[in-house]
Amino acid sequence: MLLIQTNRDALLKPLQCVIGIVERRHTLPILANVLLEKNGNTLSVLATDLEIQITATSTCSDEFPDFSVTVAAKKLQDICKAFPESAQISLKIEESRLQIKVGKSRFNLQTLPAADFPTMVSSTENRSIVKIGQKTLKNLLNQVQYAMAQQDIRYYLNGLLLVIEPTLFRVVATDGHRLSMVSHPLEEETLATNNSTQEVILPRKTVIELIKLLGDSEDEISLEIGQNHTRLSFSNIVLVSKIIEGKFPDYNRVVPSNYQNQMQIDRMILLQALQRAAILSNEKFRGVRLVLTQNSLRVICNNNEQEEAQEDIEVSYLGDPLDIGFNVNYLLDVLMNVNNDSIVISFGDANSSGLFTVPGNEYFKYVVMPMRI
Repeated sequence: MLLIQTNRDALLKPLQCVIGIVERRHTLPILANVLLEKNGNTLSVLATDLEIQITATSTCSDEFPDFSVTVAAKKLQDICKAFPESAQISLKIEESRLQIKVGKSRFNLQTLPAADFPTMVSSTENRSIVKIGQKTLKNLLNQVQYAMAQQDIRYYLNGLLLVIEPTLFRVVATDGHRLSMVSHPLEEETLATNNSTQEVILPRKTVIELIKLLGDSEDEISLEIGQNHTRLSFSNIVLVSKIIEGKFPDYNRVVPSNYQNQMQIDRMILLQALQRAAILSNEKFRGVRLVLTQNSLRVICNNNEQEEAQEDIEVSYLGDPLDIGFNVNYLLDVLMNVNNDSIVISFGDANSSGLFTVPGNEYFKYVVMPMRI
């Protein structure tokens, strides 16, 4: 039975939106598949790993019957990519096989019953809805995502905290060694339900996938927060994700507020100096020393072979002389993900954390713990 005839991109584009979460380890064979469904003139492609579910849609001809079938995601993508954009693809079902026909080429793939495909249903009870621009959300996520933990035993750190207040949207990430936080003011009517503050922890994989999918336009994204799931709807995509249960650290206690020693520096000058000096840093500990005197910064890295790199930079600094160590990777992360021309670094003493802020922007803060070198 002929299921559909359409151009290549009507199938490939939604498929590429969902392929990132398809299970490759095959804990359940069906998780290596995508669910293809046609309903009227809408073709939807759905993938899940039981933690995240992504559905992407495209428009197709309404002259064929509605259907649903699951087929190997990677193989279907590879077949579609092997043909030019102008190619016309037809799908047929014969017994338990899906036949893909393009011109004189034919491919027969095994299918699994669509009824067996696990789908996540997000609750509509007690949910809050926030609307925000795609580009805005993508920028917020990019400014903090690098501080998320990876496979930490404190599972609530392996994700990103969203804090929704009546007039403020805040994103926080920490791995216990550094913390990154950024906020964005909301119009009061943006919070579509109650006026109470809501907090939710999105899993790391959800955040990474979301950054890939978000566009660079200010087209609106709808973020719905339920008891166990979040649901994000934008463009032709719907992403449903489980929420990490747990108590996120009190980020307000981590951010220092009384530092007197402040240094303002060109972001790119510091970034390039650290990248050069890091060549000779200890490969395991990745330490860098920042030696501050009046209007002068010395960047020093050395390693076990007694090799040393040193960079001297003129900076705007009138505070106390200071010699403090950090993990150079933590400094590089923030400098590569903030877009401003200059950055302000505030210090207490050699045993206190460093605070990175952006001139004229009260919403961004990055705190990094010092290390002994």
